[in-house]
Formats: sequence, C-alpha cells, structure tokens
Amino acid sequence: MAIFSPLFRCALLACALAGASAVPAQAPSLAMLDRLEKGSWQMQERGKTQAPQTICLGDARRMIQIYHPRANCSRYIIEDTPNSVTVHSHLARRRPWRTTIRSETNRLVQIDTQGIADGRPFSQAIEARRTGGC
Repeated sequence: MAIFSPLFRCALLACALAGASAVPAQAPSLAMLDRLEKGSWQMQERGKTQAPQTICLGDARRMIQIYHPRANCSRYIIEDTPNSVTVHSHLARRRPWRTTIRSETNRLVQIDTQGIADGRPFSQAIEARRTGGC
C-alpha cells in the first residue's frame, strides 16, 4: 500500500473539489433575438430615401441574414449579450460577412451588416421596426 504525503493528499483534494464545481461551457443562445416580437417588420436603410422594405418575421434569426435571406450558411457567434448579438457568417464559395443587431426595444432594432457578396463589398445600416401582425 502506497503512502501519500499530506501535501500530495491536499493537492489531490483541491483538484477533486475544483473539478466538482466546474460548470460546462454553454453555447450562445441569441436570446435577445427570441425576445423580439413576431410579425410585420419594416426595414429602412439609414441615410437612404428608398421606400422601406417590409418582411413578415416569425424567427428573428432571419435578421442575421438580411443581405442573404435564403442562403444556408455557417455561423460563428462573436457576441451574445442581452441587448446585442454579433454573428460572423460564411457561405460556401462566397466571402464572409458580419452582422450586429442591437435591440432598443422588442419592437425596434438597429442592424449593421457588412461583407462581400457576388464579388462586391457591401455595408448596410438598417433600422428595423415592428409595425403589426402579418
């Protein structure tokens, strides 16, 4: 039977207690987007005089891909706070882009998106406002 020194036993106990209290990392939830109201949202690019675009929004995660709404892309969450999310997205055979969505209320958000699409850079600052049901 091996005899362990008191110092070794204390170190072993400290490691065991540290492991018992460790909490596994959780994946970002993008919960801010879940709090946004579903319905008809009006999108207006800031600084532009074009008529606003209206979309029926059931899942606010679609706002991450305003510029590429139908694309199936991979996402890497950079920031996930109660009032803001930033997501880096990448399409196959296309360049990546970044989108930040900042919530002012559950009916008003600011969207900043930039990247490269179809070989050309884009950058948009959009105010999105819920206007009613779909």
